[in-house]
Amino acid sequence: MNATSFDSPGRIVLLTTSHRVAPGLLSWPAWQALHAADRVLCADGAHPQLPYLREAGISVEETAPTAEELVDVCAGGRTVVVVATGEGEPALTDGLARLAGGGRLRMPELELLPASYDLPGARLLDLVQVMDRIRAECPWSSRQTHQGLAKYGIEEAYELVEAIEDGDRDELREELGDVLLQVVFHARIAEEDPDAPFSIDDVAATIVAKLIHRHPHVFGEETASTPEEVKEHWLRTKAQEKQRTSVTEGIPLHQPGLALAAKLASRVRTAGLDVPPPLGPGIGYELLTLAIRAEAEGVDPEAALRAAARAYRDAIRAAEGVASEALREVGADHQDAEAHPTVDTVEE
Repeated sequence: MNATSFDSPGRIVLLTTSHRVAPGLLSWPAWQALHAADRVLCADGAHPQLPYLREAGISVEETAPTAEELVDVCAGGRTVVVVATGEGEPALTDGLARLAGGGRLRMPELELLPASYDLPGARLLDLVQVMDRIRAECPWSSRQTHQGLAKYGIEEAYELVEAIEDGDRDELREELGDVLLQVVFHARIAEEDPDAPFSIDDVAATIVAKLIHRHPHVFGEETASTPEEVKEHWLRTKAQEKQRTSVTEGIPLHQPGLALAAKLASRVRTAGLDVPPPLGPGIGYELLTLAIRAEAEGVDPEAALRAAARAYRDAIRAAEGVASEALREVGADHQDAEAHPTVDTVEE
């Protein structure tokens, strides 16, 4: 080590890792820094990375130095790698910042080196972990069943639709999370079934397989250049999967009436069938005819009715405002009359 190195304040490398990535899977710059370091420190003796670092021949000291101690360790041009805990070593970094702000010490070079990065969707692992704990420890959540949660799935789906139609981005993000919670919650309950258990990984694997199979123009040798061709692929592969004997199979009959009518009309039109709506007494048949007409014109009857209903709600609120203003004026006149009685009132 030359004289310049002895005079150098050294270097601190704060190595951060993601708990959402399997331990041992570190970036090449991270491995280079670890192998080249004079010392490697870690405050958490149970850190998941430690067995893999030691297996790679890296000596890790289980210690939690203060900022002052770490600066002293680096003196003479040494490089010290600190394997950060899950919290990111805030006490250490705050202490180093205070020392640097004091201006009395030559501070080591400080480098933040991410050793692993979250992949897209990594936060879903956090959700699964949180759901596991809630299911085990929450008195309410631990007693829930698929049947008991069913109503919440419907409510959350409607709230998601409302957020979409209102164009509220913050609300949309929150409602998507609420819908996702329903999926994870049901999957967690399903793990406990004694006869046919499945997990969130099974749920994900099922939908992945379905998407790949129904998109041969993306994952296979088929071609599709228009939305219509994509839909044709989808319907053909879906028919092969389900082996249905009727176009009505698979349509949930408990969905809202207008949506149900439109879905039936869509299946009829797609199949090329000529099935006129039945004629009968009552408003139900009239609504059925309107729903079929809306579907044929490319209009979602449920969305159209909701839009009209919102307009009606606004009209009601406007009318309530007018009525409230009128009542306030009447009340004001009455109070004025009590404060300034007429001659006839006095005589009475």
